[in-house]
Amino acid sequence: MSLPPGTAPVKRQFLLSPAALPAVDDDAAEGSTAHTGKSCVDVVDTDARGTGGRKKWTKAQKKEKRGANKGRKFGKVHDQLELCLRVANGKICEHGDECRFTHDIDAYLAAKPKDIRFPSITTISDVPPFIMDTEEDNSTADDNHYSLKQLTSCPSFAESGSCRLGLKCRFLGAHAKRDASGVITLVEDEEKRAQTALSATELNFVSADTLKLLRSKKYPKPITDAYLKELEAAKGDSNGPEEDVAVGEDNLPMDDPPLISSELVAKRTGNSDPSAQTDTPDVPIRVQEKRRLDWSGKSYLAPLTTVGNLPFRRLCTTLGADITCGEMGLATSFLTASASEFSLVRRHPSESMFGIQLAGNKPSTLVATAEVLGREFGDAGGIDFVDVNCGCPIDLVFKSGSGSALLDAPAKLGKIVTGMSRALGEIPVTIKLRTGVKDGRNNAHKIMPRAATEWGIGCITLHGRTRQQRYTKLADWEYIKQCVDAVRAQEADEGLSPIPIFGGGDCFSSHDYWTNVSSTGVDGVMIGRGALIKPWIFTEVKEHREWDISSRERLQLIGKFTEFGLSHFGTDTTGVNTTRRFLCEALSFQYRYVPIGLLERLPAKINDRAPTFKGRDELGTCFIETLLASPNSQDWVKISEMFLGPAPESWSFTPKHKSNAHGEQSQG
Repeated sequence: MSLPPGTAPVKRQFLLSPAALPAVDDDAAEGSTAHTGKSCVDVVDTDARGTGGRKKWTKAQKKEKRGANKGRKFGKVHDQLELCLRVANGKICEHGDECRFTHDIDAYLAAKPKDIRFPSITTISDVPPFIMDTEEDNSTADDNHYSLKQLTSCPSFAESGSCRLGLKCRFLGAHAKRDASGVITLVEDEEKRAQTALSATELNFVSADTLKLLRSKKYPKPITDAYLKELEAAKGDSNGPEEDVAVGEDNLPMDDPPLISSELVAKRTGNSDPSAQTDTPDVPIRVQEKRRLDWSGKSYLAPLTTVGNLPFRRLCTTLGADITCGEMGLATSFLTASASEFSLVRRHPSESMFGIQLAGNKPSTLVATAEVLGREFGDAGGIDFVDVNCGCPIDLVFKSGSGSALLDAPAKLGKIVTGMSRALGEIPVTIKLRTGVKDGRNNAHKIMPRAATEWGIGCITLHGRTRQQRYTKLADWEYIKQCVDAVRAQEADEGLSPIPIFGGGDCFSSHDYWTNVSSTGVDGVMIGRGALIKPWIFTEVKEHREWDISSRERLQLIGKFTEFGLSHFGTDTTGVNTTRRFLCEALSFQYRYVPIGLLERLPAKINDRAPTFKGRDELGTCFIETLLASPNSQDWVKISEMFLGPAPESWSFTPKHKSNAHGEQSQG
């Protein structure tokens, strides 16, 4: 049974069909962001001809099938009767009778869905439903009393010794007991609370006062104001600091605000600058006072839209990721106090090196946002670096002059990062870019040496594709090597210590990672799609091996992600189904993994399409390995139900990729 070119080489005994599954359009799926309700990709114009009978699809029809489900909406699922959170935790509500939530605990518990039992991995079966609920319904009270599952486990309580949702928790039996009169009381583990006060508490919460100041445009930004005045003065009688500079392939304007060369030398070499000894009040931090990023040999999880949320990043850190970065945030949304945007900067203490990625097109917005983030989170150690997105290819971002559009405006980019560096104090600024905008017009080799030696950048990450290529061609690691060589030569000429440079593109195995590091001279590889499909790639990289992970081990990781999701999003009905949504988002990538024990040859390639195959009869879990490979979004919902109980009738999941949608929507 021969396989078509570009198909994963699955061994014959596991093949069900040689035909490869439909191609997944990562370009289209990338267009749906976590903080916009609409798609960021243009609508694909398709022709209805050729759809009758058994005729082959046209190229346009195939693309339409591969595209994104545009305008996906995920409404929150709430309890039928919502209990006041303060009352749920045994406290007095200051709003009293005017509170918009109920204070009637008995009525709430009577309407509340029953507890969910969070499963142990030992309860896996080799037949559906795979994870069996071995605990009997231990409702010992009469039907008027809420049933507590005493053998359940609340991830939030197990981690921190308390549950912030109180009576609203869907795992209530883990931290509540019923007294002789039938009244439910909450319990806490004071010893664990004390032990985990720092290790289990998320960072980077923004205060209500800060949001109010931002909304009213009264938040003070003195560094930004002074910098914009400098830019305006430097331009003389031009149109002001927001002027876009048209840049061609060979035209790199040199009108950036100059940086003192001796300061850069001192930063990289450690020699002191005499001017640094002057005690001048209110002087912006000098470049040599920036934190150095010692990232050589460290693994870097790319900032990922939607799926790169805190629970996923936390899972990757447990598997070996050293550097994490939050999802791309829009500078303009931060400045308008968007709660959803500020949620993107939340950090878990396990993220030892964490950054925030910003997208924007003007110094006035990006520098101002950097100043706000540095003031709010920098002093508390909430952020270690701020990354500027110069590589996002999606149309909505590009057409606004942000993302990869900045590659054609390096002078403006220089102004942006110089101002951000000043506003952030000792926090380094990094940039992530693509090789260029259009095929055949690469210009990263011109931008990167300037970024390293003139703009004071702390790290550069280069994705080996142009904006035009998206994911349609393999990453150009030869060009990445040329760019690394250009930067190192410039640094040597100016006597500067090297900054870390990361490459990116198509890394899907330990072999890929270390081959690219050794052949190009990069300090490491930023891993994006490879981590989405197989988060354990960081373990493979750390241990220099290819991991033939079992289906049970994969289910354990899914269970761990679910735990992290419940701890972050909450253990009430809303939090449970928000976790369910993001678990299905993660599974929409992980199903594409083909177990390496099924392959004829290694290493696996990220762009190989999987044929239809059956799993191994390993430990009696061949059904699970087959289920985990299902492209059907309804099966992802079934997997979520193993850990989170049945999905509500009102809940649905629409996958990003049209090729994964079975019917108009996937009902749980």
